[in-house]
Amino acid sequence: MDGSSNGRPDGGADGGADGAAAVAPADPAQALAEEWAEDAPPPAGPVANLAASLVTAGVGVLGAVTALGLGLGTLTQPGAGLWPLAISVAVVVLSLAQVVIGRRGGDGERFSRYSWLSLVGLVTLLGLVALLPVIGFEIPALVLSLVWMKFLGGESWRSAVLYSVLVVGVLYGVFVGALGTNVPHLF
Repeated sequence: MDGSSNGRPDGGADGGADGAAAVAPADPAQALAEEWAEDAPPPAGPVANLAASLVTAGVGVLGAVTALGLGLGTLTQPGAGLWPLAISVAVVVLSLAQVVIGRRGGDGERFSRYSWLSLVGLVTLLGLVALLPVIGFEIPALVLSLVWMKFLGGESWRSAVLYSVLVVGVLYGVFVGALGTNVPHLF
């Protein structure tokens, strides 16, 4: 090239420097962020952030108390409550950090009709926990995965069924086949 076309197929005839700026594409990441910002619900504000932080801290404290009741054991012989206690302590610490940091309002979203999807996810997870000792993990995990993929994730029926079967197959292969855990299972 002779340098006169600036590497553009139209030969660089843009009417000056201002025309070159108009032709240059916008940053795709910035454009996507702006599009998401337009569709996002308004921020929740500091009171909602404080309430959410205190609720999660309460859940963490409840989890820690429950974990202590299960028994901690030792690091070489861990009890049933050791890892739940570690996770519960992390939840409490992060929640209390959010109490301090989140007071400015941040990017938390106000509750909307989509917020109820989190409750549906929690209820179905509790259903899995309740059914696990009764009928094993395969069927509840398959139903949970199917509900989450189809109804919460918006996948097509074909994708939801395929992914759910794959997820349960991988879980079975890892926890029952490879690790030999004593997770209740049918097969």
